[in-house]
Amino acid sequence: MQILSGNEAFARGVYEAGVTVACGYPGTPSTEILENAVKFKPAIYCEWSPNEKVAFEVAAAAACAGARAIVTMKHVGLNVAADPLMTLSYLGVEGGFVAIVADDPGMHSSQNEQDTRNYARFAKIPLLEPSDSQEAKDFLKLGIEISEKYKTPVIVRTTTRVSHSRSIVELAERVENTRTIGLEKNPPRWVPVPQWARVMRRTVEDRLGKLRADACSSPANRIEWRDKSLGIITASIAYQYVREVWPEASALKLGFSYPYPDDLIRQFAGSVQKVLIVEELDDFLEEHIKAMGIACVGKQFVPNIGELSVTTLQASRAKMEGREVPAETPTPFADELPARPPVLCPGCPHRGVFAALGKYDVIVTGDIGCYSLGAFKPLNRLDIILCMGGGISMAHGLDKAGDKRTIVGIVGDSTFFHSGVTGLMDIAYNKGCSKIIVVDNRTTAMTGHQDHPGTGQTLMGEPTVTISIEEIGRACGFKRVRTINPYNTNETLEVLNEELSVKEPSLIVSRGGCPLHEKKKVGPVRRINQDLCKACRACVRIGCPAIDGGQKKPFINEFLCNGCSLCQQMCAFGAISAVEEKL
Repeated sequence: MQILSGNEAFARGVYEAGVTVACGYPGTPSTEILENAVKFKPAIYCEWSPNEKVAFEVAAAAACAGARAIVTMKHVGLNVAADPLMTLSYLGVEGGFVAIVADDPGMHSSQNEQDTRNYARFAKIPLLEPSDSQEAKDFLKLGIEISEKYKTPVIVRTTTRVSHSRSIVELAERVENTRTIGLEKNPPRWVPVPQWARVMRRTVEDRLGKLRADACSSPANRIEWRDKSLGIITASIAYQYVREVWPEASALKLGFSYPYPDDLIRQFAGSVQKVLIVEELDDFLEEHIKAMGIACVGKQFVPNIGELSVTTLQASRAKMEGREVPAETPTPFADELPARPPVLCPGCPHRGVFAALGKYDVIVTGDIGCYSLGAFKPLNRLDIILCMGGGISMAHGLDKAGDKRTIVGIVGDSTFFHSGVTGLMDIAYNKGCSKIIVVDNRTTAMTGHQDHPGTGQTLMGEPTVTISIEEIGRACGFKRVRTINPYNTNETLEVLNEELSVKEPSLIVSRGGCPLHEKKKVGPVRRINQDLCKACRACVRIGCPAIDGGQKKPFINEFLCNGCSLCQQMCAFGAISAVEEKL
């Protein structure tokens, strides 16, 4: 036995299930699954793919050839992979195929709050929902078994709380896949042109009926009989909260939650006096159960926004029972703590770009990454964000809409490879005029420093080709391609002056490594000479957390300073200088 996080348990399940191909794109809360699965190499081949669609297609092809394969992503990543998901449902697989998709209720690190369960219903494929680390491991293996039995892709839906909580897990041995690997030459089986896809469509519906019967008898679904005056139907992490808030109630705990186990639901509902549905986010279960003609309550008491908790459900119970909702007890010391808004780290190379852009009247379209923090004070230099790659495409859209200001699109290096290249082609091909800045910090920083096609190393730790952003830009048709050092303010401003003034598209690559990833200071620590400081506060306006505004004059916390020198370059009075190292 071991104490594992949900993501560590998923990785262990991948190993025990005999999976040999594991692909994904990093995204909290799913990232650590592949980071732990790669520890089982060479038994499991693991890769960070350029995006979720590519990862899904690689793993799907492996499963079609008879291998056992998994793909990992966060909930918004499944939007990117939705195209192959829908058609793989028709094709089916030979070896087991599981997509582990991590939802983020409460949006701890996400731009939206969506419910992956809807994709399972949309694609007409099985859905499993573990509620703790043991089930994370077991349900991954169950998903592989279901996949091979019915030749279907399977979604295992996790959440932030399941992925990052830890509990005891009982381990087992690996079960190897004994299939001969190789894609069968059989176009009616694998080629979904209309004449063959129509046959596949009927197969999908037949499969769904058989899966529904299996869901009713699956050990992943269980009834816990207690007081029958109230019966609660629940799933995923919400089950854990239900057992704390309603310890006396009977519960139908769904782990194999789609296709809906109708017979089991009817059996349970018919044996209790009142039915309550407790589920996180959408009324996925409640809507269906009501459509079955079963009287129940749910979202009128249980929130459909944000992450559930014991406290949240205690309020739901009070509301349902007609009692006064208990007020939240404030943490005694919380009022005395200083506010800590998210900021770019000390020495972050992105700060130099945003500080420089602050001198121009431009519209800045942003993207998903650390640089999203450029939207906040005091930088205030990012105006709109939509999705991965949108920093480029939206810049082109504003340009073509006729916005009179110069449009600058900002995207990170990993995001550029993920979904920025097509937007770049669009600008060149359709004669746009946007200025695109790729803030290349040499890693996928926001999700914990994973490699990507521009780093020269694979997830397996092997050296590989380093894809050049500049060369991709030229291949896409950009004639103006520049590279800058964001720590050099004069160079950054000089390049921006030139590129913002021309009436043609530009690609600027701002290259500076993430200091947290490189684990070293950019340069010597800086200090403010209080006698020379005029309290103009220009250094404060770059938003570095190492600079304290002070009561009258700012000062630098030398323990936080990473020595990027941006503050020194901003100071017009020579009050900031490098600290001499002590021998």
